[in-house]
Amino acid sequence: MADLPPEELNILESLVSIRNRLSALKKDRNSYIKAADVLALYDETLQQVSILYEVRSHDMWEQQKENRVDSLLDDVFQLLSLFFMAIGKNKESPATYVQLTTIKRCLDQLNELGVYLDESLTPFQERLDEIRGIIDTDVAKMETPGPQILLLRRKLDQCSMYLSRVRGEEAMAIRERERPSKVLHHLSSTLSTIAPELQPTQKRLVEIRRELATLGARRTFHTSDVRTLQEELRAIDNMREDGKFLAPDGTIPAGQALVIGLLEQCFDDAHDLIASKDEISPSLLPIYARLQEIKASLERLSLTHRWTLRETDLFAYQMQLQEIDAMRKDGKFYDEEGEAPEGQAMLNFLLHRSYRLVYKLLSESEPVAEALMPIHNQLTTVRRCLVEVKKYGGPFTARELYPYQMKLTSIDNMRVEGKFIDEEGNIPEGE
Repeated sequence: MADLPPEELNILESLVSIRNRLSALKKDRNSYIKAADVLALYDETLQQVSILYEVRSHDMWEQQKENRVDSLLDDVFQLLSLFFMAIGKNKESPATYVQLTTIKRCLDQLNELGVYLDESLTPFQERLDEIRGIIDTDVAKMETPGPQILLLRRKLDQCSMYLSRVRGEEAMAIRERERPSKVLHHLSSTLSTIAPELQPTQKRLVEIRRELATLGARRTFHTSDVRTLQEELRAIDNMREDGKFLAPDGTIPAGQALVIGLLEQCFDDAHDLIASKDEISPSLLPIYARLQEIKASLERLSLTHRWTLRETDLFAYQMQLQEIDAMRKDGKFYDEEGEAPEGQAMLNFLLHRSYRLVYKLLSESEPVAEALMPIHNQLTTVRRCLVEVKKYGGPFTARELYPYQMKLTSIDNMRVEGKFIDEEGNIPEGE
């Protein structure tokens, strides 16, 4: 607050008010979220963004040091984004903010852990392409893009650049045309520097680190599983001559530093998992317990989300993960003495797994308003049942199909003049 410019104080107060009203709306489970309430709060937010845009002389997204207004605005945009998804407006640009934020976190984790292959990046690139299309569609409807669109484009640019050089000149052309983001470009560029002779080794090391990550994310695991992977790591390490991996013709292929670095990371993770098998450092136990709880809750939601999840519920998990993430320095958790105690790999694996679960839940969100989700879930269940029945072949008697016909008739009877409507007589998104 002491560093906040006086001209931004009123903006801060307005954003605090908006955030409080969004939080109250999020907690209200007595009624479905109304699109009018969300759009009104979004318009209020855009007014404050426009004022801030003028106060900062149009360079609000370029400043290096963020203050309380920036962090609060990020919270508000994340909440609004989740609300847009909750009312079924997944195909509108405001809904992409929280997705871009989560993708950026996942890519940062991939970059940090080194647990990725070319095919690991493809789903992120495809999703970023979809988001780019959504943003471009909204831009085409405007005479002048507003500051919120500039923010989304900046976040998109921060997210996508990892992948653009995977395919050489073709990818370079894509980068120039679409301005892909720095993170994805960095990851892709990293992969492109590994010679073909080293790619099988790099791929297996990535698989080993994934297996270690899976073990680390469990509540319990057998030490023997880790030691088996350690033996394979030693076999890979023994393939080196004078510390280098060699090609069949005896030359030294490109990508040595990356593959050797990944090998060393795998050794470190295996050692850390074995060391923390019986006891994690006491200073890390509170963080470990929180991450285990978050991961378990997200895994339950991933199984039941179609019936129990309101997209705004994910905000609490996002905030907790970001808070834990902010405790790290250079990818490690430190104690009060400035030491990095045993258990780092397990905590980092849990953090990464939790981010991926959030991303999975966001990506599986249907463009259907909350008011219509019960009907959507019933139709989805009936369809699944019919698909299973169809596998047995036919013909089927009218008696056998009667329960499904009755259920579809009951759903059809919910419509008014051919439309599904909410409690206030409005036609929600996804109708």
